[in-house]
Amino acid sequence: MYKDPAPWDRTNSFALVSYLPEPLASFLDRLRQELVPDCYLRAHVTLLPPRPVSAPEVAWGAIKNTISRFAPFEVRMTGVEVFPVSDVIYINVGQGQDELRQMHAALAVDGLQFQEQFEYQPHVTLAQELKPGQLEQLAALARLRWAEFAFDKSFRVEKVVFVHNGGCDQWVDLAECALGQSGSAMNDELTGLFAK
Repeated sequence: MYKDPAPWDRTNSFALVSYLPEPLASFLDRLRQELVPDCYLRAHVTLLPPRPVSAPEVAWGAIKNTISRFAPFEVRMTGVEVFPVSDVIYINVGQGQDELRQMHAALAVDGLQFQEQFEYQPHVTLAQELKPGQLEQLAALARLRWAEFAFDKSFRVEKVVFVHNGGCDQWVDLAECALGQSGSAMNDELTGLFAK
């Protein structure tokens, strides 16, 4: 997840992601830590970038209802690129980007609507908030490592996870649900977490 500099309370920050499967996930987690040693986020593609949510239970209900309308689909990642304004190093999404854009548009309504700083671009973040002078070297290293990855560079988006930033970029999984199905194995935990 990239972080935008918008002035809002990040402890009330929620996002919707789909985690990548193995062996892709472990490879990208290791690469991310090689590029940014203090980063411990799990490899994922973001469907809803971080945003404040006033009623998480209501937002989760809307997410479940919307996600149930989408069938699982394949995503194929292409090359390593850099966002020009934020200097975020990422892997671009080729196949599957239309589906991700449709899901993003369908989800970003009502209590989940938020004025995002950047236009939604499906991707997997590798490095962000770099020190001056690091960008070109780290982008070159990321391209080298990505070219060395010998396994399939595609994955199937089958479920989504609602996550919360409790502060200091400590993201916590709150609930998950499968595409094309209603219900959640973690819904009770979500309700319990915010009932306190």
